[in-house]
Amino acid sequence: MSAYDVAVIGAGAAGMMCAAVAGQRGLRVVLVDHAERLAEKIRISGGGRCNFTNIGAGPANFLSDNPHFCRSALAGYTPQDFLALVRRHRIAWHEKHRGQLFCDDSSEAIIEMLRAECQSGGVHWRMPCRVAEIGREEAGYVLRTSQGEIRAAKLVMATGGMAIPQLGATDFALKVARQFGLKVIEPRPALVPLTFDPAHWRPYAELSGVALEVSLSTGAGRARGEFLEDLLFTHRGLSGPAILQISSYWQPGEPIVLDLAPGRDLAAELIAAKPGSRQQLHTVLAGLWPRRLADQWLQAEQGGGSKLAAARLADTPDKVLRALAADIHQWRLVPSGTAGYKKAEVMRGGVDTRGLDQKSMQARGVPGLYFIGEAVDVTGWLGGYNFQWAWASGVACGRAL
Repeated sequence: MSAYDVAVIGAGAAGMMCAAVAGQRGLRVVLVDHAERLAEKIRISGGGRCNFTNIGAGPANFLSDNPHFCRSALAGYTPQDFLALVRRHRIAWHEKHRGQLFCDDSSEAIIEMLRAECQSGGVHWRMPCRVAEIGREEAGYVLRTSQGEIRAAKLVMATGGMAIPQLGATDFALKVARQFGLKVIEPRPALVPLTFDPAHWRPYAELSGVALEVSLSTGAGRARGEFLEDLLFTHRGLSGPAILQISSYWQPGEPIVLDLAPGRDLAAELIAAKPGSRQQLHTVLAGLWPRRLADQWLQAEQGGGSKLAAARLADTPDKVLRALAADIHQWRLVPSGTAGYKKAEVMRGGVDTRGLDQKSMQARGVPGLYFIGEAVDVTGWLGGYNFQWAWASGVACGRAL
């Protein structure tokens, strides 16, 4: 039997960050993980270069049933704080798009940095090591594992969510939360492609690979999401950054609304271009979109589409052009579902933050039990935000242990 001040289950982004901070404060820490290979989600992220934070990350970039919960942790450990750590380890990085920061070389650099920080804190490792059972006693927690019994005064759950199960993701943290009486916000895939009924999507399935920038939205009020990003057609539906972003806000049965000509007054442009124009409508739209999309969209979305596509712009009534432009600026689609956890980048939902202390991540009413990272009901936008939550929640917990 081994005894520690703190046991951290889950050696991912949040878990390693928490263990390193706690260890460097002089606590005796053990880090437990069931995987054979360390931090696979970090390794594959950002196309293998790890989008490790976003310089603009703030509370507005996160979704939660309790939206103010994340403020304290995010304020206590900012993107600049993590960037200082990256610089200290001399990791080359660059800003790619809208504040997204990536390693110049490989995500392995971030993994090795975290491993080195844990080593600096004297963190003990148990890996691969499966936890079969967790018990609570007066002195703390007892973990019955494949490497024997571990006792710790405090226990940190950092096992993440259910996204990408092929890398070993499970709902273990949620089971532990329920075991100790905490509520869980219903989990679901997020940052995930959206799918459509095959019969309804048939006209667009052949557009797989076509991409364009769009503005899209869904929901209303506080639950409304709206983004200007790239959209990608797939055989089963829609993907790309625009869809991954909006998927976190989308509710089953609700429509998404796409503006296929963002930032333009298409009706005014078409009407102004009419005099003397000999172009057919599909040719005009092919100047706006990839030609395959222009042809297919007119056919599928406009009654008598082939006739309209062949019509000359100069011969098309203004009323028809205004209606066409309105449809292009507000293309409404109702997805049938998502591509599921296998294709999702994160899980939305998780441990209800109303049951956690926002400064320490400790469970209210369960002394010594903490939840951090993706297992918590705090979900960031695409673009490095979820890593920033992992770092911030891990540091907040590590400092409070």
